[in-house]
Amino acid sequence: MAVLLETSKGDIVVDLFTEECPLASRNFVKLCKIKYYNNVLFHNVQQNFIAQSGDPTGTGTGGDSVYGIMYGEQAHFFEDEIRPHLRHKKKGMVAMAGAGEDRNASQFYITLGKDLDSLDEKHTIFGEVSEGLEVLDAINEAICDANGRPLQNIRIRHTILLDDPFPDPPQLADHIPEGSPEPVYATDDRLEDDWVPQEDGRSIEEIERETRQREAENRAVVLEMIGDLPEADAKPPSNMLFVCKLNPVTTEEDLEIIFSRFGNITSCDIIRDWKTGDSLCYAFIGFDSDQACEEAYFKMNNCLIDDRRIKVDFSQSVHHLWKQFRRHGKAGGAEEAAAAAEQGGQEKRPAAPGRLELKPGAGQVYAGPAGTGTCP
Repeated sequence: MAVLLETSKGDIVVDLFTEECPLASRNFVKLCKIKYYNNVLFHNVQQNFIAQSGDPTGTGTGGDSVYGIMYGEQAHFFEDEIRPHLRHKKKGMVAMAGAGEDRNASQFYITLGKDLDSLDEKHTIFGEVSEGLEVLDAINEAICDANGRPLQNIRIRHTILLDDPFPDPPQLADHIPEGSPEPVYATDDRLEDDWVPQEDGRSIEEIERETRQREAENRAVVLEMIGDLPEADAKPPSNMLFVCKLNPVTTEEDLEIIFSRFGNITSCDIIRDWKTGDSLCYAFIGFDSDQACEEAYFKMNNCLIDDRRIKVDFSQSVHHLWKQFRRHGKAGGAEEAAAAAEQGGQEKRPAAPGRLELKPGAGQVYAGPAGTGTCP
């Protein structure tokens, strides 16, 4: 006896313990048959513990058993079927999330960890996940608020009975829909996890491309919400270079002198250990134009600086945007940049005393604190 749950994270197959727990198994099967769980949220996800669902209200306080649907309020709950040999010993155990002793309705949970002894002999375990453990891993990694609700809605989109050993009571016939309910999407401030309706007529390549784009946009919004991105649509600046494998003795002044041959440098930051101040041997260098940035990339990659052969690439980091964001907010210092432009551009830092100021040209020698180097 098995049921397939199509969730917005992937498919889960649940094998039911129909002989040990016939009441809970019949309740689950018939609720799936009347599409009661379609579009229902996983409203409570606790990492490495449980993922709870089955409440159409999405609050954790609602839901009705199939017996209550068929026979009325007096049959709203059904009793526990606790079996000592059924335990929460591994990931993927499926059990009723009752409101108390013998107060089971529609809500259930799936374990996301193993050896959860605190739940044993308190809840009716009526099944286990036989396929889709990787989906449970994806649910387990969801970023949640303080109440355990994922910031991106995770839903059961469809339920499919792979095998139903229980005959349908006559009272159930009026509750079986002709087709599956239409997909439901969030109307509040929550993000909706990606879902492609089965009847979608787009090509597989187009669906995959748009799905990945939505996933990236949703992840960016989540990162902005938790403070890991200054803005959801933040992109690495095109005029910024990433330089690594630096000699620890190389300073910002050294890099400014060396890279200034390609154009005006607007920023130069060597990333340092926040405790000791020691160089972490990589830096970000910004230019006032994309052309200067590209020329520096082609000329300086694999160049020797202070006896170290550096690597240069276009920046994929928003480090510089964070720096502007912390100083100026979302405006990013636009007003200050405009004022500087009116005054003739940003002033360059003077070269350190005793250092060689480079002029354009290949094969030039430059000085550094640990020796000399040659540019291509």
